Amino acid sequence: MQNYFLDRKRMKKICVYCASSSKINSIYFETAEKLGKIFADNDIELIYGGGSVGLMGALADTIMNSGGKVTGVIPRFMCEVEWHHNGISELILTETMHERKEKMANLADAVVALPGGCGTIEELMEVITWKQLGIFNKPIVILNVNGYYTHLIAQLEQAVKENFMIEKHKEMWSVVEKAEDVMEAINNATSWDETARNFAKI
Repeated sequence: MQNYFLDRKRMKKICVYCASSSKINSIYFETAEKLGKIFADNDIELIYGGGSVGLMGALADTIMNSGGKVTGVIPRFMCEVEWHHNGISELILTETMHERKEKMANLADAVVALPGGCGTIEELMEVITWKQLGIFNKPIVILNVNGYYTHLIAQLEQAVKENFMIEKHKEMWSVVEKAEDVMEAINNATSWDETARNFAKI
């Protein structure tokens, strides 16, 4: 396994996918805030969707209030309806949702998925697909707070069981239940490169 944290200069930015909803269980906010504090304490810059509410807002606010750096990436049309966060370090505007996802992934040294709705799940599944095709080779961590992603993980495992993917593909992501375990999961992520596309088609 490649140790991504062996050289901390390499691991400077982590992308987090998460919800914009505020009507959710407090355990999700607590986890987002814990993760934000961990990032700030380790001088990790947050790359995220640029929102001001829900888990996105809680995560960004915690890091900013702790003296950290936050970069948001958001489509221009979302700014026009004032969904963006005005109090972060940098806000990057894109023209499309796809450009937003590509920019976030390119800026980051690793990806973490907190709980979220269709948008969050779609972001996670797309980056897993990119990794399967060998065009994204960075660690992916699924933060399965409160068992939120248990069924999605089971679906991925079912895809392997029924030969829609191979066993090796399960190494594309790591699953943790607590924010405190995210860094270790990134640290222990299996090395991945463009040769992965050689077995993308099974």
